[in-house]
Amino acid sequence: MQKVSFFVLILMLFVSCRSKDGDLNVFSTDEDVKLGEQYSNFLATNTEEFPVLSRRDYPLAYKKLEQITSAILASPTLLHKDEFPWEVYIIDIDTVLNAFCTPGGYIYVYTGLIKFLESEDQLAGVLGHEIAHADLRHSTEQMTKNYGVRILIRVFTGDDSVLGDVAGNLVSLGFSRKDETEADMQSVQYLMDTKYDPRGVARFFEKMEDRGESLGPLVFLSTHPNPENRVEKIYEKWKELGSKKGERNKEEYEDLKNALPQ
Repeated sequence: MQKVSFFVLILMLFVSCRSKDGDLNVFSTDEDVKLGEQYSNFLATNTEEFPVLSRRDYPLAYKKLEQITSAILASPTLLHKDEFPWEVYIIDIDTVLNAFCTPGGYIYVYTGLIKFLESEDQLAGVLGHEIAHADLRHSTEQMTKNYGVRILIRVFTGDDSVLGDVAGNLVSLGFSRKDETEADMQSVQYLMDTKYDPRGVARFFEKMEDRGESLGPLVFLSTHPNPENRVEKIYEKWKELGSKKGERNKEEYEDLKNALPQ
């Protein structure tokens, strides 16, 4: 009888724990925010590894980056636009070409990536990709898959320590190729609702491929598995949505670069 009750309980949990996009996720959106906040606090205390630029000292850089981010977040296709804080931070490391977004919408962009790119649409494409990972809740979905029934039971029984246990593993958490494809496609969708060219994320990958041999370890690709025919799929999505040709804003992008530490 106890075994039957246990399996009925697990079945009920699996049925009830669905995200807005239909995928299994035992974490609530509030817990996504708490996880992101915990990880953001962790980064703030590790200034040598993650030297975040001060908003007070670099107001123009933050202003321009937040303008691009805000344009993306205005897309009506976001699922959790008003539930997540969507805070933006710049990490001052020129040798790293990367960006990431924690659960709950804490967005981090390395100066190396900003300086490597050449137009606002490229950066908007990358930001759209990262925002999509948070908005589609890929991190906590992966945690649900990795921890399985143990997490299900602890969440169901109200064990708050589960958040602290999993927050430390965010840095090593990888996305699936399915997650990457979804984030690519959503980036195109987001940018369709902005002034930017929706092909920005494709141009980012093309630029990385062109310069790959001279870039050393590509941190972005080591944390974001590369789906087959990635660029082709992005262009196919762009055509499917109407082939909109938006702005690239190369000159405006130079103002962002110049606002960073030189």
